[in-house]
Amino acid sequence: MTSEKANLIAQTEDFEFAALAEAKNYRLALFKEFAPFLKGEVIEVGAGIGQMTDHLTRLPGVTKALALEPDHEFCAKHRAAFPNHQILEGTAADVAPGTACDAILSINVLEHIRDDETELRRYAKLLQQRRGALCLFVPARPEIYAPIDKDFGHFRRYNRAELSRKLQQAGFSRISSYYFNCVGYFAWWFNFCLLKQRSFGAGKVKLYDRVIFPVVHTLESKIFRPPFGQSLLATAHA
Repeated sequence: MTSEKANLIAQTEDFEFAALAEAKNYRLALFKEFAPFLKGEVIEVGAGIGQMTDHLTRLPGVTKALALEPDHEFCAKHRAAFPNHQILEGTAADVAPGTACDAILSINVLEHIRDDETELRRYAKLLQQRRGALCLFVPARPEIYAPIDKDFGHFRRYNRAELSRKLQQAGFSRISSYYFNCVGYFAWWFNFCLLKQRSFGAGKVKLYDRVIFPVVHTLESKIFRPPFGQSLLATAHA
């Protein structure tokens, strides 16, 4: 492994794994949004070290979960932490031909894939036989694409129109999408676009998750869906 790749992995772990470990309310909110669609046999794309997978396997409607993770080191850590999880070291392209599932969960993965349209077509093919659902969560709003996005291998941030178009072209229908975490939009812009910070401390994540996010999500989920947000949440059927 090159030193550059090792540094990138370390940064990714710090930002997306160590920080995510503190985002308990955030994770629960995501699964609350997706829970109606996560039933039967589910494939999780880009499972990382298993933080989301552990939530997924506990959902009452999920009978079987297959975690996909292309990075060897992440797979090893995932297996060590959760030996009962079914894990395939690979991507959606490596799933056995003829495999069908009831749902696919993809959280903060699609932005890492250069050819995202081909990836979405792979998801549609896996879901088509059972007319399953794709539960998709991606970074939002191209205008807040920051140096830290590039550091973590993000090719893009999405807007609703672009994502809906790509889902339709991949063969999905009954598409529902909305922006998520409007306050986080401003925090991201201030810290990473304006100040150009290149790290995101777990302590800040914990503070935001415990104090600010519950209020923000209650307003967004029960009163109004904002016209912008740090992320974009979508569900679609094959």
